[in-house]
Amino acid sequence: MSTEAPKAVREQVEKFRVTFDELRDEIHKLIVGQNDVVEGVLTALFAGGHVLLEGVPGIGKTMLVKTLGDAMHLSKSRVQFTPDLMPADIVGTMVLDEGVGGARAIRFQPGPIHAHVVLADEINRATPKTQSALLEAMQERQVTVAGETRKLPDPFIVLATQNPVEHEGTYPLPEAQLDRFLFKLLVGYPKEHEYETILARTTGRDLPDIHAVTSAEQVAAMRGLVRDVPVPDHARETAVRLVMATQPGSPYATERVSRYVMLGSSPRGAQALILAGKVHALRDGRYSVAADDVLQYAHASLRHRMLLNFEGLGDGVTTDDLISEILETAAAPAR
Repeated sequence: MSTEAPKAVREQVEKFRVTFDELRDEIHKLIVGQNDVVEGVLTALFAGGHVLLEGVPGIGKTMLVKTLGDAMHLSKSRVQFTPDLMPADIVGTMVLDEGVGGARAIRFQPGPIHAHVVLADEINRATPKTQSALLEAMQERQVTVAGETRKLPDPFIVLATQNPVEHEGTYPLPEAQLDRFLFKLLVGYPKEHEYETILARTTGRDLPDIHAVTSAEQVAAMRGLVRDVPVPDHARETAVRLVMATQPGSPYATERVSRYVMLGSSPRGAQALILAGKVHALRDGRYSVAADDVLQYAHASLRHRMLLNFEGLGDGVTTDDLISEILETAAAPAR
């Protein structure tokens, strides 16, 4: 870490690093393996973004949300998305209460979106209208019911899940809505040596106790510190080059990107790279972003912001393949 940073800032950076590690370790009391997913979710939380988790059912996504809320002393909720789910089922509605003596009063009944940590399970099973209600709340951090605007809790993070295999009866998220997610993280199967620990923890009488490491107020302060981290020109240029390299026909696009990609990343991809880079720098005890910090979450930030054309889909190309190629060929500017 730079010696030019004031002592107070250095202390804040060290506190951020320690708190991040403590949170990760607390979550791993229940979540076995999935290191990249756990660190990715925490990075998105402190960067102020939302996460799309893609993976088959039964690999711990719901447990991750519950454990995250417990480890941070935050409220949490779960919404199981189905085709008949309505926007009011998420954001809330006005209800009529009848009191003593027949007196009536209208009050607001909050929906499950009014929590710090929200699991939107199988988001692609809801209709586009209901998906839009959730995604609007994600973007605006507020909901409007009966003409009245209501702020959502701070901090607020949505972890949405989708099954990559089942497509019948689903409504895939459009690219413009996918762009609202800071990260798309792939949740894979556990490794062979992890099954013993998973079974020991989940088939016995008791689960490990999760202790609150931090609070909503501390999370807000950590988010503020992330926003204050300086970004040198070389790191900013790296983010811009990476994003432009996903856009077919750009000066930095590879031959395969120009051949297989219909739409590349929007500027939100560069914002995600910079914010994730800031968190990564703080985790490493530094108060300045390096080009390597920007590269750490390239796949998570960009994989859902690239749309393959028919040729790419037909040839079995994945956006992860193309991003890996970009990272090898689109060299970072000199520091």
